Amino acid sequence: MKQNQIAKTACLASSALLLSGISLSAADTNKWETSASAGLSLTRGNSETLLAVIGANSTLKRSVDEVLLGAAAAYGENTVTTQDPVTGKKHEDHQKTTQTISAFGQYNHSISDRWYAGFRVDFLHDDIADLDYRFTFSPLLGYYAIKRPMTTLKFEAGPSGVIEKQGGEKDEYIGLRFAERFDHKFSDKAKMWQSFEYIPQVDRFSNYLLIGELGAEASLTQKLSLRGVFQDIYDNEPAPGRKQNDMKIITSLAYKF
Repeated sequence: MKQNQIAKTACLASSALLLSGISLSAADTNKWETSASAGLSLTRGNSETLLAVIGANSTLKRSVDEVLLGAAAAYGENTVTTQDPVTGKKHEDHQKTTQTISAFGQYNHSISDRWYAGFRVDFLHDDIADLDYRFTFSPLLGYYAIKRPMTTLKFEAGPSGVIEKQGGEKDEYIGLRFAERFDHKFSDKAKMWQSFEYIPQVDRFSNYLLIGELGAEASLTQKLSLRGVFQDIYDNEPAPGRKQNDMKIITSLAYKF
């Protein structure tokens, strides 16, 4: 019970700080960098498949403050048509293959040229993994191991409050969050990034999450670009009957506002 109260307190405090940070930074809206992406895949024939993805990301950088916002959704289904050899009747079997909604917000405040403090809020819904919701609230301390105009490598660590409903069961616990992110610009028209997070439960390290992403983007025009992303979420204790690993490869077109 005490741990649940601590998790709720951490969640509420982080949310309040994030909202206040966004409010303070919003005064300088001309520095927001926003992009939206969308991808669609269709097949027709013996099988019919659909995969649609949409997303949006926004970044605000000031002299000592940084705000990162993002949201994404994906839906996929597979329809197989079979015909009875005796009656000739056709039967369609519909199967949902993907249905996810995710969002995050992060506020960073520079302490020095390389050190910063901040907090991050994440949300995830994954219907296929039987995850109704997972909120993660993470105060953090970060350090830039590499900080150059074309290349950055940063590490973050801090506690996390996790609230989730998975497999029909609600759970709240305190965890730790260790994260790193690498960004590199090959030129003004091409870039790549890689990120990794490890979130174990404090009092039961066998319950942990591993979250990784690898992406690349190349400009087609001044506003339009082609984006490819590989995502992997590993849940060591998934819902009953579900697999531990979920991997996605997503290609989409992104538009910069």
